[in-house]
Formats: sequence, structure tokens, C-alpha cells
Amino acid sequence: MSQILALRPFVPAQDFAVSKRFYAAMGFTQTYGDDDIAMFKQESFSFILQNFYVAAAAENFMVQMLVRDAEAWWRDVEIPALGESFSIPAPRAPALQPWGMKVGFITDPSGVLWHIAEVIF
Repeated sequence: MSQILALRPFVPAQDFAVSKRFYAAMGFTQTYGDDDIAMFKQESFSFILQNFYVAAAAENFMVQMLVRDAEAWWRDVEIPALGESFSIPAPRAPALQPWGMKVGFITDPSGVLWHIAEVIF
């Protein structure tokens, strides 16, 4: 079987320009863009932002991003300030969850829920 090189979700955007600014503020670098898609990358991980939006799909879309230290990532990206800069629900700071991970929650401008997660050993 051939090796998997990447697994990249297509993340919906209600307002493509606002979403691109939001993800840049989250620390992602845009590596490609046209009128329909924008590719974002951080280290070896990436996703494709699409200029396409269906409310029911976006509001039920979730992405989990595992980080080494959720609280440090939250501070470095300045998530509370990011929440104030964009019209998004209040982010929830990282906290230990019943399933054994420390997770912070942030919803993007289109309603996509991001889980910023740390595995606790």
C-alpha cells in the first residue's frame, strides 16, 4: 500500500477574506490562493480553505489540532484578543476534559469549531 503524505480537510468559509485573515492571525501561512481556495500551512500540517459555505455543514464541522502544550499555544496565538478581533463566540480556554485531553475551543468566523488539544499522559 502506498504511503499517505497528507490528509487535508476542506474548511468552509462564509466570508473568504475574513476567514483568510482569521487563519493568518491563528499563525497559519497561506501558501496558495485563488478565488476558490486558499491553502494554509503551519509546520508540516495544512488545510484548504474553500470559498464555499453551507451553514448546516459549517456549523457541524470540527477540526482537532493536537499541540504539545495547549495553554502555551493559546497564549502564543493570543486567542482572547483574536476572539475580540473577529465576530466569533467567546473562545473557551484549554481545560482538562472527561476523555483525558486538555482542550481549548475556538469557533472560526464561519462557525467551524476548532479543538486545540493536548494529550495528557
